[in-house]
Amino acid sequence: MNRGRKAALIACAALLSCVFVLAVTRIFGFDDGTYLALPIALLPYVGLLTAALLVTLLALRGRWLTVAAAALLVLQIAWFVPRFVRDHQPVPAGAPRIRVGTCNTHRGQVDPLALVSLTHDQNLDVLVTEELDAPAIKALDAAGMAKLMPYRELHPENDTSIFSRLPIVRGGPTDLPTTWPQTQVTVSVSGHEIPVVGVHTYYPVGGPGLWAQDMSALRAVAGRDAIVLGDFNATVDHSPLRSLLAAGLVDTHAELGRGWAPTWPAAFPLVQIDHVLHGPGLAAVSASEHLLPGTDHRAVVAELALLG
Repeated sequence: MNRGRKAALIACAALLSCVFVLAVTRIFGFDDGTYLALPIALLPYVGLLTAALLVTLLALRGRWLTVAAAALLVLQIAWFVPRFVRDHQPVPAGAPRIRVGTCNTHRGQVDPLALVSLTHDQNLDVLVTEELDAPAIKALDAAGMAKLMPYRELHPENDTSIFSRLPIVRGGPTDLPTTWPQTQVTVSVSGHEIPVVGVHTYYPVGGPGLWAQDMSALRAVAGRDAIVLGDFNATVDHSPLRSLLAAGLVDTHAELGRGWAPTWPAAFPLVQIDHVLHGPGLAAVSASEHLLPGTDHRAVVAELALLG
């Protein structure tokens, strides 16, 4: 074996070992409450790396390493492909619908006119905002939000606020044991009471234990007609989010077969950490992402239908 080929095989083996560690982490949920949550967020890109390693190893004729790369790639394909397969319940004709949106306002720096325009153009019924401070609320109302969304549950001191075009039946901070209080409202849609929970969890970089605790606490809000949306600081590859989905919630993008819809960072999004989740009593109709000036997250809008 010549020296160049040997060096290339060693390099491939080292990279493949890293891929193997991440695969084991994904399988056993070792990212839950640990800093392994950071590389797991980039798992789709690791899939591309694995494919490149497989091609390279085929060229280098590294038999056992090629088999290992192929096995890892098959495993990753099994994780990723279902996200691109539309899998949602048929929506009955005339079923009531609700349009919701979420936007992390980047500590209130979002352009208020742009957010009001999004609310108007997307005909939102409910808007969840994260990191919205009191001055930003005033700026939004001055830009026209007060007229569009006259009902609101505002908690700038708690990070998350909710604006609504529909009357709010009840609302307030949740009693979940999260790092900062989450905000919830209940709105009525064609006689159905729909609980809406605005989410902003702690972030893994700052404290993976707090992040995992927040994600675990959110399982308590899963319900048949619940809508849970916001900045989860988690992708669908993270064990805590997969546990939340297993508790009875559905990811709107995955349901629609839109498996690649990154939202952060806004200018060049790499990962999807902003989500609209819902209970089995609703079905996804559409989902979209929107770039707004002043914020580091893309806003997410979804339309959901009530199944009765």
